[in-house]
Amino acid sequence: VQLQASGGGLVQAGGSLRLSCAASGRSFSRYTLGWFRQAPGKERTFVAGISWSTGSTSYADSVKGRFTISRDNAKKTVYLQMNSLKPEDTAVYYCAADSSPFVRAFVSPYNYWGQGTQVTVSS
Repeated sequence: VQLQASGGGLVQAGGSLRLSCAASGRSFSRYTLGWFRQAPGKERTFVAGISWSTGSTSYADSVKGRFTISRDNAKKTVYLQMNSLKPEDTAVYYCAADSSPFVRAFVSPYNYWGQGTQVTVSS
């Protein structure tokens, strides 16, 4: 599966953005999807994930209550709605796909990655 992330940009603190990740290829509905982010000089970290088998979601503590992940299997797209953005949310955001039926909150199981989209939150 190939992934293409979009929707990043510059926003003021307190604002909102919605990221999209469009997939090509078959079996999109059988992939657990995740969003990760990487700030300059830091490791890539888990933000949110959604299971293909149950639709259950998981979030990093730092974004709980502010971010929402969702998927539309008919459109082969996963979304990340980001509200109440903070300067510390500034990073390159990546979408990724994992064949596991469960959300795994670390980088290594994800076999497919999008190219990343920059999110910058100004104070």
